[in-house]
Amino acid sequence: MKQNSMLTGAPIKSIVRFSLPIMASSLLQYNYTLVDNILVGRYVSTDALAAVGGVGSINSFIVGAALGLTSGFTIPVAQAFGAKDQNKINRFAGSSITVSLLLGILLVVIAHIISTPLLKLIGTPDEILGLSSSYVNILYFAIPFQMLSNNFTAISRAVGESKKPLYYFIVSIFVNFVLDILFIVGFHWSVEGAALATLISHIVAAVLTGNYILRHNKSVEVSKENFKFDTKTALIQLKLGIPVSLQFTVTSIGSMILQSAVNSFGTATIAGFTAAGRVENLANIPLSGLSVGTQTFVGQNYGAKNYDRIIKSVKKIFVLDIMLSVVLSVAMLVVGMPIVRLFMTEPNEEILFAAKKYLLATAECFSLVAVLFVLRNTLQGLGFTYANAVAGAGELIGRISIALIFTPLIGFNAVCYAAPAAWLLADIPLAIIYLKKQKKFKALALKEQQKE
Repeated sequence: MKQNSMLTGAPIKSIVRFSLPIMASSLLQYNYTLVDNILVGRYVSTDALAAVGGVGSINSFIVGAALGLTSGFTIPVAQAFGAKDQNKINRFAGSSITVSLLLGILLVVIAHIISTPLLKLIGTPDEILGLSSSYVNILYFAIPFQMLSNNFTAISRAVGESKKPLYYFIVSIFVNFVLDILFIVGFHWSVEGAALATLISHIVAAVLTGNYILRHNKSVEVSKENFKFDTKTALIQLKLGIPVSLQFTVTSIGSMILQSAVNSFGTATIAGFTAAGRVENLANIPLSGLSVGTQTFVGQNYGAKNYDRIIKSVKKIFVLDIMLSVVLSVAMLVVGMPIVRLFMTEPNEEILFAAKKYLLATAECFSLVAVLFVLRNTLQGLGFTYANAVAGAGELIGRISIALIFTPLIGFNAVCYAAPAAWLLADIPLAIIYLKKQKKFKALALKEQQKE
């Protein structure tokens, strides 16, 4: 077994070094959306930008739920790697690929049935409903390929390799960029061109990452036997994956309800909200990358029974994430609006007002999301994925309260604080769960020390 482990050495150094390629990969993945939005906004119309942005909450509901499943599927791979159990690595890796493909195909069918009714349900304005529907109905054919590439990447990270997936995403991003230019600017295919470019780039990513895992990663040795559907193994992975998926699903329901509140303010506000949301997503990338590194670190050390190492390291990670969130908050305030202006040629005052309000509210409370990432991914690495569903419920309550109660009373200002409210209500139950688990792991750490 090739040792790309995080079981020894300085924990923070290991996590940061492991996370940097993940951040770069996330930045590249993010460009799928960013490039689409900029080209659509500048070369098609503001309505087209609003149409693409207005499907974000529905995308999170459908695609986020799908990718959440694959995040849970590969937790046993990291734990088996820490325990140096090659048979389990192969069995769980092979099963995760099979289950991801089967569920991906099922979700394509479901997504095409519910997408347009959901767009109508959240009050998508009539002038952009057709554009939004055309965009997602092409985009959702990418779901099986997204699930596979996400699963292949998660397997690679579970065994300590975070650099190689980055190289393949660079290729897929280049494909996406070239096709975006060709389809949108060259062929004038509007939002359909943006969706088609993204679909093809996801296919490329799935092929390249799959080839690496199945043929070149020496820590994973998946055979034909491992691909056979095994009910027992699949149930173990679904038990871990479903709570993560539910977190995305429940959170997205809140986002859709909130989007309906945003939609009531008109197309210009939707466009400003969309552009500012893209800036927030960009700021999330470093925190998200560290959280994936944390999950892998915790999973491997849990498999190796290094409980004391987990407890001490999480405290340091927590401090690091809080400090980083402060830096990112300042960055949003300084460069956020210049980035917003990239999305359109002639933004009006209503668009800029909405974007500025949203960015200010997010920057003021960004440390709350840092706490969320640390606690959620630590518990996920330990296998306590039910905490994701609990956190998702907290986020749902926060967004629904803002959308249905405070927005009618306060207006758009309330919408801007919906995400911070959701983060806070997710942080509270996660902190309670983690503190309870920490006591248990302190006792286990003491027991391991006594054995020595």
